[in-house]
Amino acid sequence: MATEGKNLSEYDKDTIPSAKEFRFGIVVSEWNDNITEGLYEGAVKVLLENEVLERKIVRWNVPGSFELIYGCKKMQESYDMLDAIIAIGSVIEGETKHFDFVCQAVSQGIKDLNVQSDIPVIFCVLTDQNIQQAIDRSGGKHGNKGAEAAVAAIKMAQLRKDARF
Repeated sequence: MATEGKNLSEYDKDTIPSAKEFRFGIVVSEWNDNITEGLYEGAVKVLLENEVLERKIVRWNVPGSFELIYGCKKMQESYDMLDAIIAIGSVIEGETKHFDFVCQAVSQGIKDLNVQSDIPVIFCVLTDQNIQQAIDRSGGKHGNKGAEAAVAAIKMAQLRKDARF
């Protein structure tokens, strides 16, 4: 496992650019909300720790991970003042191919949004084989993938800012 022994919430704050002037959007899937709420909390915690004002964080909910693509697209269109968006979801493998179709579509959709828009979208969608793996990565023994996504969002917001000059 790639995360074995690694705490996803650990990061070196000295390697993170100042985020106090950035605005972030977060689109959260309501499906598997026991997982996605933990990811959201981890992301917000890191943003606040890095001087983002709470009023500069916009949250939208969508029904499931598949709908993250549309939610992020509409957020990109609605909030041109955002510096990055985090897409938070959780897809847990079941007995059918549904898992494969949803994971493929969401990853491709988020990739497409990054190619087509100037506002980066960070992929924070857990694609786990079982609920325990999701728990372990959303605030459990491996930390919180939401925290890792927030660090990526800050770094991408800074890259976006630097690329304008």
